[in-house]
Amino acid sequence: MKDRLATPSYCFILAANFLLYFGFWLLIPVLPFYLSEVFRAGNSTIGIILSCYTIAALCIRPFSGYLLDSFARKPLYLLSYFIFTSIFAGYIVAGSLTLFIIFRIIHGVSFGMVTVGGNTVVIDIMPSSRRGEGLGYYGLTNNTAMSIGPMTGLFMHDAEMSFTMIFSCSLISCILGFLSASLVRTSYKPPVKREPISLDRFILLKGIPAGISLLLLSIPYGMTTNYVAMYSRQIGINAQTGFFFTFMAVGMAISRIFSGKLVDKGKITQVISAGLYIVVFTFFLLAACVYIVQWDITVCTVLFFVIALSLGIGFGIMFPAYNTLFVNLAPNSQRGTATSTYLTSWDVGIGIGMLTGGFIAEISTFDMAYLFGACLTVVSIFYFNLRVAPHYHKNKLR
Repeated sequence: MKDRLATPSYCFILAANFLLYFGFWLLIPVLPFYLSEVFRAGNSTIGIILSCYTIAALCIRPFSGYLLDSFARKPLYLLSYFIFTSIFAGYIVAGSLTLFIIFRIIHGVSFGMVTVGGNTVVIDIMPSSRRGEGLGYYGLTNNTAMSIGPMTGLFMHDAEMSFTMIFSCSLISCILGFLSASLVRTSYKPPVKREPISLDRFILLKGIPAGISLLLLSIPYGMTTNYVAMYSRQIGINAQTGFFFTFMAVGMAISRIFSGKLVDKGKITQVISAGLYIVVFTFFLLAACVYIVQWDITVCTVLFFVIALSLGIGFGIMFPAYNTLFVNLAPNSQRGTATSTYLTSWDVGIGIGMLTGGFIAEISTFDMAYLFGACLTVVSIFYFNLRVAPHYHKNKLR
């Protein structure tokens, strides 16, 4: 394949990824309100229900990596994309909390498979010399969806549109995404020899240290994406919090423009360290907003969106670097396993963030939840610099 990114298949998979994540992000900030307003669920109950999605995705991730390494990747990718899309229709007809939870679990399983499939397929169709840059643009479609989806969902909710209408928008988005995914052309993958079942066929063992560092980061990230709208209301910020996600996505877009190229030059651990320092400082600022708002609400509102931009820059720097780090620790035959381990680590933290965020808010306040999350990022940065970076340089394959 020529050393270029602008191929039709690459463009189609970018569109498919954007539309999938738009449908996903449209619901993220709205679901807590849906569960609270329709089913009268408390904060801790909301946290448990929302985490079912992530736990289900977590359970399927290791198996999805093995399946993608062993069988044709595109059919598995399309099947999981189809199931993911269909569940949005299930939300529309779910008339009880129990049925909603069942659909949410199935949705999580399909999400765990489709995201690993998409990441693995895009690695297959990209030239290796531009993998970091290509993954950066691929991730940028997620960030672009994150800038539009939550804002759109919150606008629709604030405009008192029905939850059925919101679910329908997600359904339509993913239908279009599925059609785009079906147009992706992948090279023929000859049958591979089935290796004996072992732990390293499901989890990239060399990636565990990096996975722990990533997990600690994703806990406060999970709290932020799911509860930041409720947090802003709790402390008295009256601005449209949908723009928080927009600024966060803008920050990610800005950082991905140059971070992917730095990754391709081999500066993987340096890029991650830079992002870590930004994120650590920013999460402490987010927790401090509860005190700043009492001093000056205007200053706090401006700072609230600066925090979103800063978080976007920090995570946008790290995402393609972490992804490439995992891939570089694995042989080509375990690309799917490497990707699933990377995403599994992220999902574990997101699930813990949903649970702990709702639980801490139930017994205390959301600002205490964010303070707890900020402390975890400090642990992550020390662990990465002392353990993960030396381990990576010793064990990387490329």
